Amino acid sequence: MTANLRGILLMLAAMVAFAAEDALIKLASVSTPTGQIIVTLGLCGLPVFVIWARVQGQDLFRRDAFAAPALARNAAEMVGSLGIVTALSLIPISTASAILQAAPIIVTAAAALILGEAVGWRRWTAVLVGFGGVILILQPGAEGFDPNVFWAVLGVLGLGARDIATRRLPPGLPTPVVASWGYVAVTLMGTLMLAQSGTVVIPPPQAMMQIGAAVLLGIFGYWSIIEATRAGDVSAITPFRYSRLICALAIGIFVFDERPDAAMLTGAVLVIGSGLYTLYRERRRGLDSRAPYSPVPSPETSP
Repeated sequence: MTANLRGILLMLAAMVAFAAEDALIKLASVSTPTGQIIVTLGLCGLPVFVIWARVQGQDLFRRDAFAAPALARNAAEMVGSLGIVTALSLIPISTASAILQAAPIIVTAAAALILGEAVGWRRWTAVLVGFGGVILILQPGAEGFDPNVFWAVLGVLGLGARDIATRRLPPGLPTPVVASWGYVAVTLMGTLMLAQSGTVVIPPPQAMMQIGAAVLLGIFGYWSIIEATRAGDVSAITPFRYSRLICALAIGIFVFDERPDAAMLTGAVLVIGSGLYTLYRERRRGLDSRAPYSPVPSPETSP
């Protein structure tokens, strides 16, 4: 087995795990408050990465862990977690997943506007096409429009801000330290949501098992995506991140009896196509080392 094939298989495994994690979160949200789910995910995942950091002899309280980009990344994790988990609890999983695929094009646009990176007309065209795809998915003004889709928009904006901040992290800051503080931020977000709602429940056994399985799948997905990016060429492996949407569509249809309409599917195709083209152009420009997605994924669901 070649290194690239191994990396692709690991990436596919990670995307299946993350899609299944999303489905379990959606199922658990029927009986458990969103904030409580976020807190549970954070508290269960945090020890894994703290232990990882300690095994590597890393200091969680090193000075560069509190640099401005690191703090901005943690804040973005909070926003992204709030948006994603809330969206999963309120709208179809296929719709939420389709919107989240827009993260790479948001990062491309933000990198040009905020970081001053050179983005040519081809990538700007891809960005505009991708945003057009998002509008098709949202279908504002259509009969039956659900404003809860804006939670997914908030989630994808959080992911985009997280990845922009990740580009500015101090070079020597280790992945497990970054991930540990990301989980702390996610746990804090869930705690604030619980404080605001004032509602804490004892989840039924089924919801407990769903949340526990979601934690395990999230950790497995995290490990798989790290191994995938280390196994072969990033440019060959990264496009397979979009397989997550295929998994989400299948789960939505067969588990939640969702029926995505033509507009949503067309929008998803435009978003994925623009994202793949953006990755292709970045590869041509030799920017693989600064790809939109960092090997430090989001704690709450996928990277």
